[in-house]
Amino acid sequence: MKIDEVKISRAIINSYKEKLLSALEVDVAIVGAGPAGMVCAYYLARAAKTVAVFERKLSVGGGMWGGGIMFNEIVVQDKAKKILDEFEIRARAYEKNYYLCDSIEGVCAICVKAVRAGAKIFNLLSVEDVMVRKNRVCGLVLNWTAVEMANLHVDPITMRAKFVVDATGHAAEVAHIVQKKSGLRLKTKSGKIMGEQSMWAEIAEESIVKNSREVAPGLYVCGMCANAVFGGPRMGPIFGGMLLSGKKVAQDLLKRL
Repeated sequence: MKIDEVKISRAIINSYKEKLLSALEVDVAIVGAGPAGMVCAYYLARAAKTVAVFERKLSVGGGMWGGGIMFNEIVVQDKAKKILDEFEIRARAYEKNYYLCDSIEGVCAICVKAVRAGAKIFNLLSVEDVMVRKNRVCGLVLNWTAVEMANLHVDPITMRAKFVVDATGHAAEVAHIVQKKSGLRLKTKSGKIMGEQSMWAEIAEESIVKNSREVAPGLYVCGMCANAVFGGPRMGPIFGGMLLSGKKVAQDLLKRL
């Protein structure tokens, strides 16, 4: 069998072009393909909503890959055990209320489920701005991460979404853009990003779910981003709250779509 390099290139370009075109107008755009963002994407896509996830890095999974100090094991408390079961992630009981799972298996399982449910994940794309119309976040301005890293002057493209979810973790990148450029007041005590507090897993695991909500018209936050925006503590390598956070935002959005 003869292998034609040009046919291979044409197949990749045509397929990606169609996938990207279909993502220019969606129900929900999620920024960040960490565990919270991908879980959120899964539940939305499973409900037949159009979802595009934009990840600036080459790999998805956020900080979940590395577990704690690069020991690729994570802990999940019993409140989130049902989500592990739904994603067919094998969990091992450690002590009462604590379950262990392999972080590599966890990331892979969540990603596969999200993609097979219909979510489109685009890696190596960065969000450099948001689209705001009538005092509401309604889209994203995108560019290649390589363009951003090389500091090249290359104009971006724009996509439209009914809702945007910031799942960029500690950095809260989209919320920072909205605060800096949109003129919108955030739905926090100060009207601005409160900032992440020091680690306190017990409080953080509760507050991350509570804080996973709309922070500006059209913009939701989930995962560690939620605590960074609303001023909650970080939690370290326990991931139950992250999974529950993504599910909560998806459920809230499904009521509005």
